[in-house]
Amino acid sequence: MPLPFLTADRAIEAADDVALPYEDRERWRRPYRPGPWRVGVAALALLLASYVLFAAVIIALTGSVTEAGVILGVSLLVILCALRLLRMGVWVSERGLRHVGFLLTRTLPWDRVVAVRTVQQPVRWLGLPRTVQGQALTLVRRDRQAADVMPLLTTHGADFLARAEAFERAADTIEAWASENRRA
Repeated sequence: MPLPFLTADRAIEAADDVALPYEDRERWRRPYRPGPWRVGVAALALLLASYVLFAAVIIALTGSVTEAGVILGVSLLVILCALRLLRMGVWVSERGLRHVGFLLTRTLPWDRVVAVRTVQQPVRWLGLPRTVQGQALTLVRRDRQAADVMPLLTTHGADFLARAEAFERAADTIEAWASENRRA
């Protein structure tokens, strides 16, 4: 027995990668979905934050308000970290390319971009110091030397680990945005 909500959901997922003609190209957008590792870590952090919030309520009801305030501050910090983790990635618009890291966001206008290309190189596994052989989407900037390239996405990052097809789609989309907007 087919369930209509499942088939409708699949139809939406299939057409999700296609840019709709009425969407504003000036708006910053991430041309891929966050990966399961990133979403899983953020969900665990939010679960931890809920327990800490509950502890803050119990402390406020039974004891010191200042201690409850400190615990509330810790839980808000964990929530902000989880939200920032979900926001990380590469965002594009007609104005340029934005690389959002955990602590730092870099925005680069398209006229300063020389090339965006996929290369085979050693990449960091889930952002840790350990490197493995993989692919990286690199950005060559006009104000830097060609040897000094910045990796935007990797096949072994939190968004694309064990999702090679998703990496290829995202890399192709970002390369298309770059070639389209550098000409203009």
